[in-house]
Amino acid sequence: MGRGGGRAVNAAVFRPDDDRIADAVALLDDLGAVPVPDPMLAVDPTGAIPRGDGAVVVVTSKTGVELAADSGWTPGGGRLAAIGPATADACREAGWTVDVVPEEYTSAGLVAALDGDIDGARVEVARSDHGSAVLTDGLAEAGAYVHETVLYALTRPAGAGDSTELAAAGDLDAALFTSSLTVEHWLAAARERGIESAAREGLADATVGAIGPPTAETAADHGISVDVVPDDAGFEALARATIEDA
Repeated sequence: MGRGGGRAVNAAVFRPDDDRIADAVALLDDLGAVPVPDPMLAVDPTGAIPRGDGAVVVVTSKTGVELAADSGWTPGGGRLAAIGPATADACREAGWTVDVVPEEYTSAGLVAALDGDIDGARVEVARSDHGSAVLTDGLAEAGAYVHETVLYALTRPAGAGDSTELAAAGDLDAALFTSSLTVEHWLAAARERGIESAAREGLADATVGAIGPPTAETAADHGISVDVVPDDAGFEALARATIEDA
């Protein structure tokens, strides 16, 4: 539920503290909002490298692609599946050919896109330590021999949570959640500051955007009402729809 009231909308964004938060702030500026950058994710590389014997390789984030590419790894002769356009673009920038991008940019969407083509095949899944079991279990149920490589851990940065203070004070107009983990980390940050109840109340009065159904489901599971889920599971679509609704 929005309450911008004609003034500039204070919009919190939780992307990692790299070019993604910078791009998000620039976009929110262009949309006439007041960006509240509050990174809820930090990337901690594991140093692991994906196996090279997969008939199909599945990648689920731009970060994972960049880490694998920086290590000198390539998909080899396997078919390459990317969870969505941003991940696919990162693959192409690394010089890799993308064979599969699902219609629905989720773990379930990946399984649906690959089902029927992977019975008996080795499938390499390269992703973070918080990847959904929907993907690996679904691929296994479709008959694949699944191997998972954890390329990086996602942690909550020290000091994250300034936006929870704004919410608790009633000064947050919009929140743009870009993954299930951003929802969980936001609530944990509020809890650590002893303001979870007030922050939840403030968030209930704000316009809450979730980048896709899995993030929206996580928010709902934690008692957060989501107002906006864009048809296109990309940050620009999320930002535009949420600011328009605020």
